[in-house]
Amino acid sequence: MSGLFPVNILFALAWAAVTTNFALPNIVFGFALGSFALWFIRDQVGTRRYFDRSRRIIALVLVFLYELLKSGLKVAWIVVQPKMPLHPGIVAYPLRVDRDYEITLLANLITLTPGTLSVDVSSDRRYIFVHAIDVPDPEAMKRDIAQSFERRIMEAFR
Repeated sequence: MSGLFPVNILFALAWAAVTTNFALPNIVFGFALGSFALWFIRDQVGTRRYFDRSRRIIALVLVFLYELLKSGLKVAWIVVQPKMPLHPGIVAYPLRVDRDYEITLLANLITLTPGTLSVDVSSDRRYIFVHAIDVPDPEAMKRDIAQSFERRIMEAFR
């Protein structure tokens, strides 16, 4: 992020100390209060980038929650079908992210989504192998990963 995230954490801890309440909801409130304070003085201390990145990270979380819901419903629908028309497969997804933490985050987001599992990353770190319970169109799956998770990861952390 930037040097302002630790400042925001310190604001949250200072809030908890002043209120003598170190319960998680109070610390989260202190963090939100600190964020508001930093936003209020953003022009004076240069916090615009901090808030742009925070907005992009929130967008990534929302995309993940949407994909989680969408794939959870898809897997539930597959399970209640009498014949379970499945097309399982392993797809080699070409990576655009190249930093270790970006690859790890992408692999975890894929694994946490119902119906998919990150199996391995190639030794040259150019491909991630993804097992899917139902993948009738591997190219569509690659496009979905590229347009949802990978694009949002690159927007949030670059």
